[in-house]
Amino acid sequence: MTESSAKTPAWPGVIRQYHPLLEIAQDAEPVSLLEGNTPLIPVPRLAKVVAPEIDGDFDLRLKYEGLNPTGSFKDRGMTTAITQAVYEGAQAVICASTGNTAASAAAYAARAGLRCIVIVPEGKIAKGKLAGSLAYGADVINITGNFDEGLDLVREVAKKLPITLVNSVNQYRIEGQKSGAFEIVDELGDSPDWMCLPVGNAGNITAYWAGYKQYHEKGIAKSRPRLLGAQAAGSAPIVRGEIVKNPETVATAIRIGNPARWHEAAAALEESDGKITAVTDDFILETWRMIATLEGIFVEPASAAGVAGLRQLIAQGEVDVQGKQVVCIVTGHGLKDPEIVLKSAIETVTLPPTFEALERFLG
Repeated sequence: MTESSAKTPAWPGVIRQYHPLLEIAQDAEPVSLLEGNTPLIPVPRLAKVVAPEIDGDFDLRLKYEGLNPTGSFKDRGMTTAITQAVYEGAQAVICASTGNTAASAAAYAARAGLRCIVIVPEGKIAKGKLAGSLAYGADVINITGNFDEGLDLVREVAKKLPITLVNSVNQYRIEGQKSGAFEIVDELGDSPDWMCLPVGNAGNITAYWAGYKQYHEKGIAKSRPRLLGAQAAGSAPIVRGEIVKNPETVATAIRIGNPARWHEAAAALEESDGKITAVTDDFILETWRMIATLEGIFVEPASAAGVAGLRQLIAQGEVDVQGKQVVCIVTGHGLKDPEIVLKSAIETVTLPPTFEALERFLG
């Protein structure tokens, strides 16, 4: 084999890549779908729209978590949660979900040979996410309440029955999700100046901050980023400082009125000298379309919230990105919520199959 044809080492998945840095049983056999190693994509055209007044260098990149095995960032934490559950002898796992956690839990439970029960708010879950949960063989139970009520229910079940809870209240979820921060620093050589992301149940912002702090404490990263969290205006308990009893937003993944990791998220924002903002559904959808049409990156609406929050705070003069490096976490693939695309997209055109008809259309 010549040097030029030698194979590069295959990505081993989050646990094998970062095992010494993860607080899980070190002798546990990983339950993995080779999650992680998602691309950090430079988006210069989007940067010009996000910060139109910037005259100079502004390095904006998107961490495209939709390319994880089940199409969202949840796989990073589910590999560690399910691995630990198997190690501890679990036979079944349970979660409440707005969709992405359900699909991920179902897939990793299937991989491990565990029963999976998912509780979802009836009529409030995108079909792409529901399809995943069903395809992987989970027991899908609709409830007439919202996500927050579902989380209360599964917490009670996990206390009273021999079933392991795999929502982000499970600390092993955080251990896996912090690997996203490790990957960003590994690629950039240091932390970015700002990192922006959507905030729903607040597990992800908690996990990323834990990852950045750990790398900084070990001297792998010289600095730590400032965090910018974005919630949907109709579902913004942390921004408002109060529980939202009936959260509503087109960004279904962050339609959560009482985040399980509220305290940890608030601490991360304070420690990082960060900011949190609320963005309207219209602004989320406008930004979501920009990400797709300017850069060819298709995400679910909630994923665009972090970029929308960045746009909003730049426009308001609260964030200065001149000469800065900014990473936005886009958390889920666009095919997770295809209905939004079909409702929001420009209508298609129907023509007869002739050159003349097409030429007239093209002008």
